[in-house]
Amino acid sequence: MGRTDLDRRFGQRLKDLRRVHGFRQRDVALELRIGIYTLQSYEQGRTEPDLELLTDMCRLYQVSADYLLGLSDRCDPPKE
Repeated sequence: MGRTDLDRRFGQRLKDLRRVHGFRQRDVALELRIGIYTLQSYEQGRTEPDLELLTDMCRLYQVSADYLLGLSDRCDPPKE
């Protein structure tokens, strides 16, 4: 099965958020306790994180899962 628009959107948003926050891939991988190649795979839309890791990504970048998954274009921080 090929990559979908949602796969590409998720990966691009993940990469854009990392850059906006001034993080290097290595920094994010260490913070999320994953390998750098795993992070690259997410950013390229080849694989997807599990729910626990998705939650950690949302917290790190202070965005909602809806935004990160491409279900919303609002980049507001999640409500606690």
